[in-house]
Parts: sequence; structure tokens; C-alpha cells
Amino acid sequence: MNVKLLIDTVIQQTTVLVAQLATTAGIRAPLAHVANQVFLDLANELETQGGTRKVAADMFGLALRSYQLKIQRLSESLTDRERSLWEAVLDFIRAQKVVRRAEVLTRFADDDEASVKGILRDLVESGLVFQTGRGQKTSYRAASDEEIEQIVAGENHDSLAMLLWIAVYRSGPVSFEQLGPMTGAGKEELEDALVQLLDEGRIIEDERGDELLYRADTCFIPMDEAAGWEAAVFDHFNAMVTALCVKLRQLRLKTLPSDVVGGSTYSFDVPEGHPHEDEVLALLRETRERVSALRQKVSDYNDEHGRDDEAPRKVTFYFGQSVVE
Repeated sequence: MNVKLLIDTVIQQTTVLVAQLATTAGIRAPLAHVANQVFLDLANELETQGGTRKVAADMFGLALRSYQLKIQRLSESLTDRERSLWEAVLDFIRAQKVVRRAEVLTRFADDDEASVKGILRDLVESGLVFQTGRGQKTSYRAASDEEIEQIVAGENHDSLAMLLWIAVYRSGPVSFEQLGPMTGAGKEELEDALVQLLDEGRIIEDERGDELLYRADTCFIPMDEAAGWEAAVFDHFNAMVTALCVKLRQLRLKTLPSDVVGGSTYSFDVPEGHPHEDEVLALLRETRERVSALRQKVSDYNDEHGRDDEAPRKVTFYFGQSVVE
């Protein structure tokens, strides 16, 4: 197996996904921290899987001392990340009571004008900035904290709750300390989301000795749930990565018909009017209906007979479909 080639192609495709997420709906999410965060997360994961720091340093092509210094430097500087142009424009507007478009363009004269104008449009559409006037008389005012809170409070909280629900379901029983790195949420945000999920009966508290753990017996996010979009993307990506990692840990590089861990990918060339067009396009809907019905049967049986916590086994089945024209 050519591991280096596989790693290179996986990273390339992952960057495509990150770039798409960063620009979704016209938003320009800050990415200045990504390279350093990837290095830190990868270094931590190598150690978690049993590798020593010397081995990890060799894998990165660094001397042990240089590797240790880089880990220390990045860990200390993560809270002071470089600002993106998007953040800089927003901070400039916030520092003024009212600012004209010409003043913004002058302040950021060294940056691409089209990018600055695009960011101004994004800020207005997102509700972070209010716009008055037209043309040369266009002016901007930053939304107050109270105004922003009214716009995003419910949306962000519900999105985190959905993400947290999936994390608890997939990884539970799990402690509060373990949930932070899984979701990237702060302590207060995490506590609020946990309280909401507990009140709604979506997750359960388990006391095991002196430790308080959380678990979820079920997790279902409706397709039309607006706040579940981030959670659905995370869940699908996590399921795919988990399946690949389990397969790799088994050291079985060949696929057999009797395998219960793995995946398959099929592509179809079906131009409009193809005799099998409807059959191919229906794969997603039909698979979703079949799996939903099966999940309901399993859930009904488990509710009637109880869970076997002594010998738990969770099977995750993921699927997806894209149409590129």
C-alpha cells in the first residue's frame, strides 16, 4: 500500500471540503489558524495512538527539539490568531459610529477592492452591519451586541445542541471534559447545550463512581431541521472517517463479500433521457427509506427488550449521493 500517496490525496480532498465550508452562502470564514491547528491536532492524535514524540518528530521531518518548540509555540499562540480581512473590516466599522464606503476602501487600500466590497456585502446580509444610502453616499454602522444577540442567539445555540447530541450518541458514554475538543465549544456554551439536551430528554446522565458521563440511546435529526445542517455534515464525515480507521486498524486491505466493515462507491453515466435515469436518481431516496424503516424496527425491539450495556455494539451505516452536471 502506498501510504504517502493515499495521505496526499486525502488531504487534497479535505482541503476542498474546508474551502467549500469556508465560503458557504458567501461567508468568508477566517482560516489563518487552520495550518497550525492541523499540525497540533495531528501531533496530539499520533501521541494518542501510541507514538512517541521522537517518532512524531521524525514523521514531520523535524529534530525532536525543534518539534517540541513548535508544539509549545503553537499551543501558546492559538488564542491570538491572525485576523482575516473579514474580521479587520468588521472591527474597523465597529470602531466608528458611522463610516462611509469610501473611508472603508481607503483604510484597506492595500487589499483587493473587490474583496473588500464583497465583505461589506456579506456583513450587511449577515446582519452584523447595517447599510444606509446608495452609491458614493453609502454608509455603514455595526450592529450592537444586543442586535447581534437577537439575530444569532437561537441559531448558534440550536446548532451546537444538535452537534453535541450527535457527539454524545456516537462517542458516549463521554465526560464533559471530552466533549469540549469534540465540538470546539466553550465551557459555558457547552453547559447550556447540555442542559437543553437533558431537559428535552435527548441525552442521559450516567454516574459511574465519581465520574459523571453522558450518553444518548437514540439520535434523529429531521431532514427539514434548519439547525441540524452543521451536525449532519459532521456526522456523515465522522461516520466515513470512523469506517476507514476501523478498516485500517484491522489491517485488512482487501474487501470480501462477507465483510461488515467497509464501504463501496459506484458511479453512473446517465445523461438526461437515459432508460435507467429514474432508477439511478432514486437510489438516495430508496436507500433512505429502507434504512429508516430498518432503524425503526431495531429501535422498537430495543425499547421492548432493553439495551445490553454489558456487550454493546454500535453499527453505523452511511451513504451519500451527488449529481454533477
